[in-house]
Amino acid sequence: MKQTRRHFLVTSAAAAGMITVLPYGAMAAAHASNSFDTPGGKITVHPVAHASFVMETPVGTIYVDPVGDAAQYDDFPAADLILMTHEHGDHYSEETLAALKGESTQMITNPAVMAKLSDGLKPNTAEVANGGTASFNDLSIEAIPAYNITEERLNFHPQGRDNGYVLNFEGFRVYVSGDTEDIPEMRALENIDLAFVCMNLPFTMDANAAASAVSEFAPTYVYPYHYRGRDGGTQDPESFAKMVGGDVTVKLGKWYG
Repeated sequence: MKQTRRHFLVTSAAAAGMITVLPYGAMAAAHASNSFDTPGGKITVHPVAHASFVMETPVGTIYVDPVGDAAQYDDFPAADLILMTHEHGDHYSEETLAALKGESTQMITNPAVMAKLSDGLKPNTAEVANGGTASFNDLSIEAIPAYNITEERLNFHPQGRDNGYVLNFEGFRVYVSGDTEDIPEMRALENIDLAFVCMNLPFTMDANAAASAVSEFAPTYVYPYHYRGRDGGTQDPESFAKMVGGDVTVKLGKWYG
């Protein structure tokens, strides 16, 4: 397995009642990655772009919704597992998957993406629907619904099609929202240590709704991601950070150039 050339920023839990906001521009240039010490070992998060990121974990290297030029992933270890949330072009690219998915790479996806995959990408690929579970190297993975609830947005992400995921590492639970609004299933999450929560209009939700949901399910850490729309509109991650309540520590990664 190739070695990454990136340097890691080791992080620790914030003091009670404190929201940690890492300045977006300066942090992005200096610290493209964050590492989290967990009971099972270190997890390092590498934001790539928009909704795509890489996690180096004790059970292997996990790519989430990889799209774009495959060269963006050259500095990371090869993927042991790829997670796909849904079929939209900023989350799913057949060309990118073909370049990144090796013979031994496992992939987990929702049924709609599985139906679109070429025959060459189907080996070692499993589909899991909302409410289902899968496993990888003793890692239990839950498929969490991801959908719109606002009337004028229902056609973007219909209920029952797309996935979010909860990854149950030893003593450390990670939530990946995929594209969704602040649905009851998100607000009802418990014991989440690290969350990735989307926010962009008109396709998902605004920063206010995202912050409200995060304040309710109260992860230890949260990355706002997927916050620029294709029309150029942006939800402000720093405003999101100021609205999040409780003991949540907000991480602002380098998602955009």
